[in-house]
Amino acid sequence: LQLMRNHRWLELAFVPLSFERRSGTLQTLAMLVRGVRKARLPWVRRSLTTFPQINPKTSETFKEYTVMSDDELHGIISETSSAYQEWRRVPAAQRVKALGAAAEGLRQRADEAAELICQEMGKPVGQGKAEVLKSAYLVDWYAENGAAFLKDAVYPTLPGFQKSYVSYQPLGTILSIMPWNYPMWQVIRMAIPTLMAGNAVVLKHAPNCFGTAAICEDVLNSLPGVPKNLFRSLIIDVPQVDAVLEHPSVQGVAFTGSEGVGRVVAARAGSLLKKAVIELGGSDAYTILADADLDLAADAVVNARIANTGQVCISPKRAIVDKCVKAAFEQKVLEKVALKKYGVDFGPLVHAKAREDIAKQVADSQAEGAKLLVGGADSPVPEGDCGAAYFPPTVLTDVTPGMTAFEKEIFGPVISIIEANDEAHAIELANQSPYGLGGAVFTQNKEKGERIAVNDIEAGMCFVNDFVRSDPSLPFGGVKNSGLGRECAAFGMLEFVNVKTICVK
Repeated sequence: LQLMRNHRWLELAFVPLSFERRSGTLQTLAMLVRGVRKARLPWVRRSLTTFPQINPKTSETFKEYTVMSDDELHGIISETSSAYQEWRRVPAAQRVKALGAAAEGLRQRADEAAELICQEMGKPVGQGKAEVLKSAYLVDWYAENGAAFLKDAVYPTLPGFQKSYVSYQPLGTILSIMPWNYPMWQVIRMAIPTLMAGNAVVLKHAPNCFGTAAICEDVLNSLPGVPKNLFRSLIIDVPQVDAVLEHPSVQGVAFTGSEGVGRVVAARAGSLLKKAVIELGGSDAYTILADADLDLAADAVVNARIANTGQVCISPKRAIVDKCVKAAFEQKVLEKVALKKYGVDFGPLVHAKAREDIAKQVADSQAEGAKLLVGGADSPVPEGDCGAAYFPPTVLTDVTPGMTAFEKEIFGPVISIIEANDEAHAIELANQSPYGLGGAVFTQNKEKGERIAVNDIEAGMCFVNDFVRSDPSLPFGGVKNSGLGRECAAFGMLEFVNVKTICVK
């Protein structure tokens, strides 16, 4: 019950009962890999009927939401399906224009949403407002470019035919399962291009972010020219998610979250032959070569790792540094970390369990031989924070393969510095990970940096001389255990469409 109150229940409750009934790890993993089955996944059963909203800074419950009944849930899906049938007939350019008005609605509620995000998951208010404004910018970008992405694509005409082309048609209602770390950006990033493509969306948000979900629903359901109920937020318990995905009007799922849950969702969608876009974690590296601008590299590593209190899938979990410049790089990192301010640059973690997890990962890494340079669980708690979810910016060095800080994704403000013998060794270490989301290379030889980024780094995104970020104009996603599919740009808009071939004789 305490884990549920700390909002960890989402991760736990998605785990099939086989995890409880089987003691063999290999059996459990085999069940996940073979998870394509005709029967429903046996979700953990609970009697949870309310979702308490707990402020991680104060540990106070500021609101509670009641779980929707199955009848309410099916009624909403039916209404959304009806809205979709109307929406799919609207010309693409008209759909794009109508949804473009959402940008102004988000901007008008930016201050309100930023305060709520701070309450829900601890993000500093300034960063929360920046997130809302970035979401509005995404709407603007798709309003300007979306219609072009949805135009018919002409293909070579078949012999004996007058024309051949591809038409991008919507699929239906798409289930969106979104996380708490960017509670508005993640929702809008998925919803806007998917809706513009002619689909409807039902959202299952993280259980501590139902307030932010409600703001998104209010904005999207108040737009002239957009059918009511085209986008709905579902206040549901995890076992109900299976019923949503099974519903015949639901034709796909977009999931952002942990690897373990993502595998279960992808397996379930696959068993139903429904499209899935899965964006998971990363333990990617920033590779600092011997000729790097160390000020630039240290700025990028610290800023990217401390933003959102380190709870970012694309932040640099590992900083791999050439041994010739490691000591100088460490010093610059420490100087820049010391300038970071609580409540501005970072806040509390999402809940107390997250603090416990990160403290253990840091302690385990130290026991394995890593050296703590600054931070750690014993650091004093800032005034005004209850301390339950506080973890300061932390720097570990002398991290090596096999250590927790090298092998695991630490989802908090922990910088792990790894020494590389040379350029080839640095690339080898960077790729020594089951994940491949976003990496970076730092060198003053830009041609070399670009070559390494293109040909050597195993990731869905790789930046040269700056930190990795998401932007609506660029595809976002990873390889290996970091997920399937892409968000943003034209790729994101065309994930949930029927690429329909048309030939006319």
